[in-house]
Amino acid sequence: MARSERDGGTRSADICGPSHGVDDQVTVDIDSLTSSVESMMSQNLIMPDKVCIFKVPHILRRHSEKAYTPNAFSIGPWHRHHPLMKSTEKIKLKYLKGLLCQRSASITLKGLIKSTRVIEKEARSCYAGPIDVGVEDFVRMLVIDGCFLIELFRKDHDHENHPREDDDPIFNMSCMKQYLYHDLILVENQIPWLVLENLFNMTADPENTTTLAQLALKFFDNIFSFHPPRKLPSYQGQKHLLDLLRNWLVLSSGKEENGETGWEPIPSVTNLVDAGIKLKAGESSSILDIKFENGVLEIPPLLIQETTEVIIRNLISYEQCCPKCTDRITSYAVLLDNLINTNKDMDTFTGSGIIDNWLNPDEATQFFNKLYQDAYLKKYYYLKLCQEMNRYHQRRFPRWRALLMSNYLGTPWAIVSIFAAATLLILTIVQTIFTIIK
Repeated sequence: MARSERDGGTRSADICGPSHGVDDQVTVDIDSLTSSVESMMSQNLIMPDKVCIFKVPHILRRHSEKAYTPNAFSIGPWHRHHPLMKSTEKIKLKYLKGLLCQRSASITLKGLIKSTRVIEKEARSCYAGPIDVGVEDFVRMLVIDGCFLIELFRKDHDHENHPREDDDPIFNMSCMKQYLYHDLILVENQIPWLVLENLFNMTADPENTTTLAQLALKFFDNIFSFHPPRKLPSYQGQKHLLDLLRNWLVLSSGKEENGETGWEPIPSVTNLVDAGIKLKAGESSSILDIKFENGVLEIPPLLIQETTEVIIRNLISYEQCCPKCTDRITSYAVLLDNLINTNKDMDTFTGSGIIDNWLNPDEATQFFNKLYQDAYLKKYYYLKLCQEMNRYHQRRFPRWRALLMSNYLGTPWAIVSIFAAATLLILTIVQTIFTIIK
């Protein structure tokens, strides 16, 4: 036994080899390594201020890959090589050709390319990630994609001055506009606004005062089931289409709310109604304009469909990636998730006209639960509103009044029964009094 142990120990030592440290075998050039690290630190390690187009982080993308990937139209450099995007490149070129044919001879393709080449470096700096595209291909892509978007918005807004051809698939095929509503709002599928505005100004009709922002918002006016206000706020400094949509929601939401650190849970909407809180469909032009006053919770209507998830997911991802963005959309998703826990909560919202649900009840109920998973909330913009609702929810009188209305005065027959019972009780008391007097 001792010999066996001894042989085993010998075999183990042979297998492991001699006990030498790594330093005995590898020579490190300290000076070269130091120089390499110093060179790495000398690079610009801070994200430039102009960066506004981001790759969606994997931690967010993994929850819904399809919500961040275009279906048919690639805008910008990051999805241009996807096989599904090849079929729509001819449509873009057709729109570019139509744009040039309708303009005067002073507007030429050469002029558009030359003007875009001047801002190529600035446009490239808007992307937070490597762009595997040379200068020539990048400028070509910006001109084709930018002119396509501009001509699309013009055809959608004013088809008399910008006629739609009979063979135009975008306005003749039902699926095409749905593809565009999905593809043009993706955070990865953007080109800088400065490129769009430059091309728009070069090809604009001097007599037409409609701005590029107004044309773009008109195209997306049905995406949240309401229309943009007649007098649009003054949009300044938008970075791309998705940023424009976010500005539209935030600036149209009335007074600017101040976000606060912290979070306070609230009861579901069914429990709030049972406690006496009334629901009202708001008339604001922004879904973010949620108010609570005198026991009334006012929420603007929201259409829930497939595109709704895409736009809210991409807006949340944009807020998570952009350093200067506030958490307005993320806060909205958190609030609605608190209010909707069961199918009954969803029925309460749909019955009050606040939510127009195009999904099945189970999907709609889980809609907000999945939207902001793994998103971080720096400041919550509905904290005061939640605190006010909680205080109201804890009061007894509104709850008793609500119970009385729902249990005893909720229907005409219930009211008649209560009236009849009260009348019978009064007559009984009167009869008893007369009997005692006699």
